[in-house]
Amino acid sequence: MTPNVTLAIVVGVLVGTGVYLLLERSLSRVIIGVTLISNGVNVLMLIAGGAAGGPPLVGSGPPEDMADPLPQAMVLTAIVINLGLTAFVLAMAYRSWQLHGHDEVQDDLEDRRIARRAERGAVDKRADDVGTNLAIEAAEARDETEEVPLITGHGPQLGAEDDDVTGRRS
Repeated sequence: MTPNVTLAIVVGVLVGTGVYLLLERSLSRVIIGVTLISNGVNVLMLIAGGAAGGPPLVGSGPPEDMADPLPQAMVLTAIVINLGLTAFVLAMAYRSWQLHGHDEVQDDLEDRRIARRAERGAVDKRADDVGTNLAIEAAEARDETEEVPLITGHGPQLGAEDDDVTGRRS
């Protein structure tokens, strides 16, 4: 059996575009990228499953004419898993939109510290993190909860003086 070249090209385009979108900081592009990669892999599994055949029911025909049910079952399972993952990341993107007015993933403190060390040329000069104080570095880093101008329709912005969800002062 020779696979259809058009389907192989479709798989390459879907996976390539998905990887490109997966490398972005926006969660909405990450969702689209993961979905494209999943669809590309699903098409690849169906291509690898072989040519279409008869129903895989014992007694309905000769065994060599039956279709292989395993790739079809794996693709169906992958579709369900992709649906759950997409729903989860959509919920994260919506919550990020409510809190920050955008859905971009921010650098964490460790990423910022490594970037500053790389700029100073001190990336490989010490083997451990003795002498670093994450509390001081966290205070120096940009505060995500600082008060910014409210963009209409994008949810409330929290300020440093606002109460947290439990009603305690932060």
